[in-house]
Amino acid sequence: MRTQKIGKSDIVSSRLSYGCMRVVGTWNPNEIDDAKWEMAEKAILAAYESGYTLFDHADIYCRGGCESAFGRVLKKVPSMRKDVIIATKCGIRFGGEPSPDSPHRYDFSKEHILWSCDQSLERLGVETIDIYQLHRPDLLMDPQEVCEAFEILHKQGKVRWFGVSNFLPSFVSCLQAGLPFPLVVNQVEIHPRRLNCFYDGTLDQCIEKDITPLSWSPLAGGKLGDNSVIADDEGFAEEQKALLKLMDEMASKYGVSRTVIALAWLMKHPSKIIPIVGSAKPENIKAAAKADEIELDREDWYKLLVAARMKPLP
Repeated sequence: MRTQKIGKSDIVSSRLSYGCMRVVGTWNPNEIDDAKWEMAEKAILAAYESGYTLFDHADIYCRGGCESAFGRVLKKVPSMRKDVIIATKCGIRFGGEPSPDSPHRYDFSKEHILWSCDQSLERLGVETIDIYQLHRPDLLMDPQEVCEAFEILHKQGKVRWFGVSNFLPSFVSCLQAGLPFPLVVNQVEIHPRRLNCFYDGTLDQCIEKDITPLSWSPLAGGKLGDNSVIADDEGFAEEQKALLKLMDEMASKYGVSRTVIALAWLMKHPSKIIPIVGSAKPENIKAAAKADEIELDREDWYKLLVAARMKPLP
């Protein structure tokens, strides 16, 4: 696979990331049984064997269950640790915690960041998290307090690099101004049915500041994937059907699947977007890796953009 940089550090050798959000097949940790642990192991190893090196986590994924699944695999295959980049996120707190009337909220307090990191390290079974991200913008964020937490984690050797997720450029700039080291990733939703990041300055800032954009849900929740059927249902307007038909034509032209076309379209952008593949099926994980082997030409890229916009360029 082609070498890809994450910000200032040349630490990722894959253009694709594997997202562990669905590896245990549930969001309820009480539902994880031996079959689900086995399913998670097969998915993670399929990604590893297919050349994925960046593995995406968050403390809220199955309330830590997905991190625990990855930790179990690392324990079985300890040699894997030296080859992979582990990324995880904190900052989202569920309703009812710590008291019954506590709301669902975001929390970038120093105390919560430090505590969350320790919990993730324990579940993952590692001494250092490679990339630690703030999950969704906390409107009460105090950049100085976040900076203090990050500095502590870095000095203690618990985190190597830091990043954010779902941040607009203004939030990134606000936080970055107080940090002594660069943010290296911004994980945002980007795909042909969600083009905001191309126009709101997010990707421009990524290029300017050498921040690597990670694309979550690059297949629009599966709506752009190989299993999405072009049908007369409320999920697809006529223009959206046209997008899928064009993607199918592109897939035929390049000799790949529609999924690969969707991923390759993102990877063509000069900000070096890394799509996060989220399937739990080993065959889909392996098939998606082919996106690293093709590059759309400029004309095809713009054809897909126009179809995705559902209107001509000005």
